[in-house]
Amino acid sequence: MTDFIEIPQDQLNPEIKRAVIEDFITREGTDYGHRDFTLDEKVSQVQRQLDNGEIYIAFDNLTETVTLSSRN
Repeated sequence: MTDFIEIPQDQLNPEIKRAVIEDFITREGTDYGHRDFTLDEKVSQVQRQLDNGEIYIAFDNLTETVTLSSRN
């Protein structure tokens, strides 16, 4: 079983937080539907999900990596 630790987004400096979001977006090959979005638009969408509490920044102790995870 993986042991995730939630990292409050306000504890990351803005550059690091953006890097985590960009890494997630490009790693996951996120599909945003029929319209193409710029990287900045995708980052804004993910940031809104963080702000709304839909997702959170998680540190995986097993792999020592950071990712975004859904609260569902």
